[in-house]
Amino acid sequence: MASSASAQAQTNPAPASPLQRGIVKMVLSGCAIIVRGQPRGGPPPERQINLSNIRAGALARRAAQSQPDTKDTPDEPWAFQAREFLRKKMIGKEVCFSVEIKTGLGREYGMVYLGKDTTGENIAESLVTEGLATVRREGIRGNNPDQARLCDLEDQAKAAKKGMWSEGGGAHTIRDLKYSIENPRNFVDSLHQKPVNAIIEHVRDGSVVRALLLPDYYLVTVMLSGIKCPTFKREPDGTETPEPFAAEAKFFTESRLLQRDVQIILESCPNQVILGTILHPNGNITELLLKEGFARCVDWSMAVYTQGADKLRAAERSAKERKVRIWKDYVAPTANLDQKDRQFVAKVMQVVNADAIVVKLNSGEHKTIHLSSIRPPRIEGESNQEKNKDKDKRFRPLYDIPYMFEAREFLRKKLIGKKVNVTVDYIRAATAATDGGSIPAFPERTCATVTIGGINIAEALVSKGLATVIRYRQDDDQRSSHYDELLAAEARAIKNAKGLHSKKEVPIHRVADISGETQKAKQFLPFLQRAGRSEAVVEYVFSGSRLKLYMPKETCLITFLLAGIECPRGSRSTPGGVQEAEPFSDEATLFTKELVLQREVEVEVESMDKAGNFIGWLHIDGVNLSVALVEHALSKVHFTAERSPYYKTLLSGEEAARQRKEKIWANYEEKPTEEVVQVTEEKERIANYRPVYVTEITDDLHIYTQDVETGTQLENLMETMRAEIAAHPPVEGSYVPRRGDYCISKFADGEWYRARVEKVESLAKVHVFYIDYGNRETVPSARLAALSPAFNVRALPAQATEYTFAFIQVPQDEDARADVVDSVVRDIQNTQCLLNVEYGGASCPHVTLQFSDSKEDVGLGLVKEGMVMVDVRKEKHLQKMVTEYLNGQESAKTARLNIWRYGDFRADDADEFGYNR
Repeated sequence: MASSASAQAQTNPAPASPLQRGIVKMVLSGCAIIVRGQPRGGPPPERQINLSNIRAGALARRAAQSQPDTKDTPDEPWAFQAREFLRKKMIGKEVCFSVEIKTGLGREYGMVYLGKDTTGENIAESLVTEGLATVRREGIRGNNPDQARLCDLEDQAKAAKKGMWSEGGGAHTIRDLKYSIENPRNFVDSLHQKPVNAIIEHVRDGSVVRALLLPDYYLVTVMLSGIKCPTFKREPDGTETPEPFAAEAKFFTESRLLQRDVQIILESCPNQVILGTILHPNGNITELLLKEGFARCVDWSMAVYTQGADKLRAAERSAKERKVRIWKDYVAPTANLDQKDRQFVAKVMQVVNADAIVVKLNSGEHKTIHLSSIRPPRIEGESNQEKNKDKDKRFRPLYDIPYMFEAREFLRKKLIGKKVNVTVDYIRAATAATDGGSIPAFPERTCATVTIGGINIAEALVSKGLATVIRYRQDDDQRSSHYDELLAAEARAIKNAKGLHSKKEVPIHRVADISGETQKAKQFLPFLQRAGRSEAVVEYVFSGSRLKLYMPKETCLITFLLAGIECPRGSRSTPGGVQEAEPFSDEATLFTKELVLQREVEVEVESMDKAGNFIGWLHIDGVNLSVALVEHALSKVHFTAERSPYYKTLLSGEEAARQRKEKIWANYEEKPTEEVVQVTEEKERIANYRPVYVTEITDDLHIYTQDVETGTQLENLMETMRAEIAAHPPVEGSYVPRRGDYCISKFADGEWYRARVEKVESLAKVHVFYIDYGNRETVPSARLAALSPAFNVRALPAQATEYTFAFIQVPQDEDARADVVDSVVRDIQNTQCLLNVEYGGASCPHVTLQFSDSKEDVGLGLVKEGMVMVDVRKEKHLQKMVTEYLNGQESAKTARLNIWRYGDFRADDADEFGYNR
């Protein structure tokens, strides 16, 4: 019958139906497919096409939940194989089809061909040929050649025993679909995040799919880790309303994954929701959805994303920058800031809190920066009233909130005085107080990521358990640009039970505040006076000379006044009204803040005032703060400094500032002084020669010596210092030199010596003076390191003392001067001599030197050799020495030695020789 029907069809062909084209979206079964059109501005139209004249087995079905009497049904024999045959052949491919029959219910039956026309593969024929479908033979019409050909192909498949016609009837091919898993969490954990082969069976929305896990045929719902697409909201009447771009996101995922072979990494299962990542040879759908603006990152599931959360953030950032789809109206938190305001380098001046710092910009402006997305330690669940119920005890957050002090100290030691990189993440607008003032008002905050040496400070705080991470609403983009790293750091801190997450007892800081407590201060004063130099941290600067200090060893707070100076007073309230600030008081306060605020310093307490404030000297890195204020014309020397060892230094600093007429000395005019004829008592010259070791001779014939008596002390100090350096070598580049600092410097011989920084041209050119030997050198900062307090000038004063020769004038001519210096270097450098101070000088004392063996006068020898001239002094007690020197000069002139070889040039005022009378 089949052959006659085929012959009849060839003689009487049926009229051809118009061909239509489409893309295969889904294969419903071995005899039904869904075809979609081309997308134009949105998801394209779809239609189901059933293959004419054939029948394939029915796939497994789940029982309807609304019909409790129904049961799940497995696949019919060869149904899954037929579906798979079509799926692998057709999904995503272009086909052409003709609709032959359309039922009253709208079902369409027709012929489907791969490709753009009927020359392509006939899908129905391919199924029948493989024995995966049967031909509907009932009602065969003699004029239907297509049906006749199908019958012939079925007969051939039977004869070849293909597919369902194979021996055994195909019962072994039945697939029992597993719809539910008793314990999803255990199931996911058992896979150990290894990729599982799967087929995507359904796409609920852009980020939720139904997948068939192979080879066990588990049908599971998988939510993509780390993202969320717009969804379809179900209304009370049962209809679904799509959120903006929900349909587009669903189509994006469907067109790439539906019924494709993929691999899925099942990553976690919180609250019975399976989270996973779908891997396809053409890319990662999670990242693609983000990049194209179809999805946003979600924090709660991003933590389990195994492919790297930074990739997701980068993809989302790309979509935001291009303002595509769900981000079409996106405005970046820092969109209104210039680039120089978004990212800059600044110096940290103060740690305000465990999450806020004050930095100094290159412009000199001070700016408060809050660390993004972290919350400092706080007391949970206590109202202000409960915290302050004990009125006798002042609540001090820094010491009374657990781990607040540790957090502040971490930031202070890490950041104070250092340069950091600041990247502004967002600016939080100012808020007003609410709920009757229980929620306080906050000013505008600049929130940023702060890094130093590549370390994210906020992340470091969180990882140590000294801060927590703020949780945000999903649509809140005002967060740290490294938010995921913060979450990961917090997870590590919780796992390791660090800081705030520790189960141990919280640290308690019992800090006594004796500021203004006169009786307590009196008890404490003798102890501090005996202690000499004590370590302290400057907690607060009230004015240029008034500070609050924290004494770590004594665990107390004190008010400290700088000794020896009188600083301009700031404005203050008095019973008669507000007293105006004195000129330059603010500048003095700022100077002190920038130099010492929150720095580790050393203090010498001398006394206290009647209000319980301690008075003394404060040192930081070898700099006396009182001296520094005077030298910068921000303070005057007070008469009380006369008895201090720093009096001469203060006076010289004040005199230099007065001469420059800077700041407080800008309008200073010296009072005319009457010339007073001083009557000096006649006295005899005192010859008190002492042994010294000459260590350096300068180009202007100044000499530096060490006292032989203290030589052993210096040797012992150097030996101990070098042993400590060898045991704990300094980190190269860790020391930042500043003018006036005492430090250690590695000399050309490879040994370390005490030095003072005289000038900093750059980190590669630092001018230092070796305080124990008198020589100078220009070195890179890498050859410098901090000087330990155990070896500073208080432990042993600088050993090199500067002098110049008495009774002689050094030639101004460069060649003649060089000859003198060379001669003296040959005679006495690095040798022991005898030294006697003859009279004072503007820069250093004038001395005579004797050779230690022959006791001959070195300076007189230079005169007799005609190397120098005599400096005639008028003091009566020096006339014997002057006469001896003049006699030596006359003998050199007579012999025409060296500078006298052309006679007495002074008589002609011969400036061409480089001399002046």
